[in-house]
Amino acid sequence: MILVPILLILSCLKIENEVGIGWLEVGLGIPVVMLFMDLVFVIASITDKLDGYLARSRNMVTTFGKFLDPLADKILVLSALIVLVQFDKLPAWVPAIILTREFLVSGYRLVAVEQGGQVIAASFLGKLKTVTQMLAIVLAFVDIHGFGEFISNGYSFTQLGFVINVINTVLMSLSIVATIFSGYDYLKNGKELFRDG
Repeated sequence: MILVPILLILSCLKIENEVGIGWLEVGLGIPVVMLFMDLVFVIASITDKLDGYLARSRNMVTTFGKFLDPLADKILVLSALIVLVQFDKLPAWVPAIILTREFLVSGYRLVAVEQGGQVIAASFLGKLKTVTQMLAIVLAFVDIHGFGEFISNGYSFTQLGFVINVINTVLMSLSIVATIFSGYDYLKNGKELFRDG
């Protein structure tokens, strides 16, 4: 959670040519600020997973941790996606779909808790969504092109830039599909909760 504001502050840093510094670039034309944001995202993702693992392995799971851990994960992912929209690396409909799914699933969980605490285990699609989403975000920060640009702009990219864009687009597309179907699957498996009486 602490690293999310750092990610957002970095997204506001505009090192313009007028300042005389220019966009510092490291190979492939990737601005250093994008590399820093990517590094912050990777560190935040690793510490989020490590924190959960350590809490479970040492039997130090708390109610506060149960509340904050999934919330921190969603805030990190959605903040990163919004930053990518800001930098024209991603169309706005991608985080809109993910946000809609999270609201629906969170609403379902509230109903489940109210009606006796029924929990549906994460499905394969849910795990696929998480893995592809994280990998796609990491690649999107270092992708000098936007989501799906290899389709509209042909093959004029440098070879590595083209490969990164293709892999990023495929992973992001997979995560979107998994987001939609895992959300549907989650709600379908708990449809009894919405039946009165």
